[in-house]
Amino acid sequence: MFLNQLEHAGKKYIRLWYKPNRFITERLKSASWVKYSQTYKCFVMHHSPQTIELTHMCFQGLAAVSTRYLYRPKRLRPDKQTPVLAAGSLIPVLTKVTDLPVVRLQALLTESGTLLGITFKYNEAIYSRLKNSKVAKWQPAQKCFAILPGAPNIKVLLTELCRLAHIWLSQDLKVQDMALLRELWEQTYEKGPQYISCPLPYLEKLFLLNYSPSTIRTYHGLLLRFLNSHAIRGLEEINAFTEEGLNQYHRAMVQTQTHSCSLVNQSINAIKFYYQRVLMRPEVQLNNIERPEKPERLPTVLSKDEVSRILKATENQKHRCLMQLLYAGGLRIGEVINLKITDVQSARNLLLIRGGKGKKDRTTLLSQKLLESLREYYKAYRPKEWLFEGQNGGQYTVASVRNVFRGCLERASVKTKATPHTLRHSFATHLLEQDTDLRYIQVLLGHRNSKTTEIYTHVTTHSLEKITSPLDNL
Repeated sequence: MFLNQLEHAGKKYIRLWYKPNRFITERLKSASWVKYSQTYKCFVMHHSPQTIELTHMCFQGLAAVSTRYLYRPKRLRPDKQTPVLAAGSLIPVLTKVTDLPVVRLQALLTESGTLLGITFKYNEAIYSRLKNSKVAKWQPAQKCFAILPGAPNIKVLLTELCRLAHIWLSQDLKVQDMALLRELWEQTYEKGPQYISCPLPYLEKLFLLNYSPSTIRTYHGLLLRFLNSHAIRGLEEINAFTEEGLNQYHRAMVQTQTHSCSLVNQSINAIKFYYQRVLMRPEVQLNNIERPEKPERLPTVLSKDEVSRILKATENQKHRCLMQLLYAGGLRIGEVINLKITDVQSARNLLLIRGGKGKKDRTTLLSQKLLESLREYYKAYRPKEWLFEGQNGGQYTVASVRNVFRGCLERASVKTKATPHTLRHSFATHLLEQDTDLRYIQVLLGHRNSKTTEIYTHVTTHSLEKITSPLDNL
């Protein structure tokens, strides 16, 4: 007779297993510490040394009591699949220094002009370094250190705070010095003797071709990862790679199953740009690079009831207008925070979106309910330039919008995994369910290709409600 471990309602029990034998069964029925479980269809007892000892004594001369399976750890199967990789296919990841404090730079208006204020959680070492800095000066009125705006001063500050703190720039600071941006972006990485920095001509080329700041940042990180994955071979040998070398790198990325197909395709684009536009190697052709097929995933869409609950869960008028704008106009987060007061064209019932994705301007709907909310918001908050400004002035941040949405989602008890962008998907789907023409939805969303908009035809329930499942007719 074997004693097996059994867990029920968070408590440990022992299940007794044996081949059918009427003598053992009768002995178990007479044992006061053993009960028959209707749930598990077997005899069970409490998991304790006393019950195990009693069982051994009870079955002497009748059956051998084995505990070989009692203390064996439970065999658990992983929730996710475990990939079996080829030898040497793992890509080394750049190591980041994450335990350093953060020093933030933000524009600061003073009587003598605009300065870059320095804010940080008090740290004696940072304070001492800033006190002896060549560029940072204490501002008594603002009670903080500050430096004069300009790339040379920030570079000096980077050098002074190296290995002591990371410098972050606020959203309202627009840096156009690519050498400075490279230093800021790469300050968080461990730089060993073989570390390869991103070539400056690469960033300058992207900037001159008017790529968006987010694309430049993404391409920089992906190229940096590629170069340092082969750092042992040196930059000169890396620059001589053929299509096969690029294929091997991206095959390894796909095999790890830790990167999305979109990221792999972005990596191919970033590296191809380096070889074709910077190194001037047109023979590295795009059609010779193997691209993983992107899966066609449907967007998450909230029901109208869920959207209504999220909007009602806002804490103040500003947050309510933010959430209403995301849904009522189908806007992206960046488009909402870039809105200026003059972009609300109430006379024409239109919202003007300037410099949206792909640097495109467009107009979208201005709901009457939203217009009333915006008028109440303007009277209460009186923004100066941007439609939504922070507590201390300046443009609202992307992180703030996400935090507001996360709070609304929690207070509204909406269990669907959603982001602010989900409200844009919901806007398009709900318009389609109202029989709005797909072409108009494409224009309102700012999609260049109609195929991008057609994905919402797969998530709308408008047509599916008219179809009866054959199960219902049985």
